[in-house]
Amino acid sequence: MILSMIDLLQTAPRQPGGGLIQFLPMLFIFVIFYFLLIAPMRKKQKRQQELLGQLKKGDEVVTGGGLFGRIAAFDETRGVVILQVADNVKIKVLRTSIVGLAGESEAVVTPTS
Repeated sequence: MILSMIDLLQTAPRQPGGGLIQFLPMLFIFVIFYFLLIAPMRKKQKRQQELLGQLKKGDEVVTGGGLFGRIAAFDETRGVVILQVADNVKIKVLRTSIVGLAGESEAVVTPTS
């Protein structure tokens, strides 16, 4: 029984390039995902890392929570930035929580109402 099934499979007509053609749709989907999702995300991450590396004392920034402040100091050992949000009011935030400079239109999202 099993031998006859193996013989049938071996004598079945083969389509030319059958193995490659089966993977072509998956390859096409991966290429689409790469150009629509992965590449723009990597580009945005690279810009964010460059921004965080170029921060200096006195820059006005926006945090992920929506706080606006001016950089007063850096604590490189802990990855913390000290922001001055008002006169005599300073807070510590993670450097990675800074999403952009306060003057950039990309960082500030205004609600549409």
